[in-house]
Amino acid sequence: MPRRTATMLASLLMLIALLCAGVLMPVPYAEMSPGPSYNTLGSHQGECVLQISGQKGCESTGGHLNMTTVRVTGSEYKMNLVEAVYGWLAHDDVVVPHSTLYPDDKTPDEVNQENAEEFTQSQESAKVAALRALGKKVASHVIVAVVQRDKPAQGRLHAGDVIKAVDGTVVRGPEDVAKLITKHKPGEKVSFSLVPAKEAAAAERKNQEPTRQKTVTVTTAKAEDGRAIVGIQAGVDYTFPLKIDIKLADVGGPSAGLMFALGIVDRLSPGDLTGGKFIAGTGTIDEKGLVGPIGGIQMKTIGARKEGARYFLTPQENCKAAAADVPDGLTLVKVHTLDGALKALKQIRAGDTAALPKCAKG
Repeated sequence: MPRRTATMLASLLMLIALLCAGVLMPVPYAEMSPGPSYNTLGSHQGECVLQISGQKGCESTGGHLNMTTVRVTGSEYKMNLVEAVYGWLAHDDVVVPHSTLYPDDKTPDEVNQENAEEFTQSQESAKVAALRALGKKVASHVIVAVVQRDKPAQGRLHAGDVIKAVDGTVVRGPEDVAKLITKHKPGEKVSFSLVPAKEAAAAERKNQEPTRQKTVTVTTAKAEDGRAIVGIQAGVDYTFPLKIDIKLADVGGPSAGLMFALGIVDRLSPGDLTGGKFIAGTGTIDEKGLVGPIGGIQMKTIGARKEGARYFLTPQENCKAAAADVPDGLTLVKVHTLDGALKALKQIRAGDTAALPKCAKG
């Protein structure tokens, strides 16, 4: 065989071997791509996304307030080298280290559970922020959120118990509970004034304040760092003036909070917030209406534009990244609070788009 032919054949065989290795060789990466968006004013799988007591139907007047998502490869999916290179070169996809989406110190079930909890919390925060923006009263309570196994509080305190005071000091937030417990030394007793979970739930169903309290004493134990603990995590629960259910399965994380809040305001206000426009967005929200940053912003803007969005409500801290690559025909509107988002929607309805706070590069 002539030397040139042999060289070409060897090169071809090496190329085939490299391609096979690229297809078969798993690499420690995962892929993010634009996911679907959901109109908070409409329905999904035959159910209204927002179900509010006293209201029937949910189809909007043509406008959209879409929450956006990012699609990610599953925790068990093994990406190969060819797919990773293709993802790096593709405009609509992002390849990231596998540990970014699925940390090594957490199981896939723990990641999914954390995402589900964040999604639930985002709904509660959205309800509180929206109702307060409408001038409606939302009462809050400090509760026992978690009771740890094999710790002193097990069997003494229960998830859902409303904590009124610790050692006679009224508590106004979960952080107060932790501070008052850690004032003790391990082995000392802590006194909790509380309303049992069942009685608190019964009173809430009747839209009444619970009247009976009881005192429970728990002996503290020693944590690994030497602090006194009883083995609980305190949280916050709310009593709403009306029932609001958010029906959207297979979505996780906290990033839909802003759009849920806007959807609730729209449904409980006369007229509509969109003026018939297709508006999408993202952002976490807290009980005070503060909008926070999220991940995957460019995937969300691409997905929103593909579905028809013309305006995208963008958390202030995500503006720089989002503005680096804006889909054609999409206006990025910078928001930092729920009030700011409502003001921007008013400008969009009025056609005063020149005055909108927009994301800028750099």
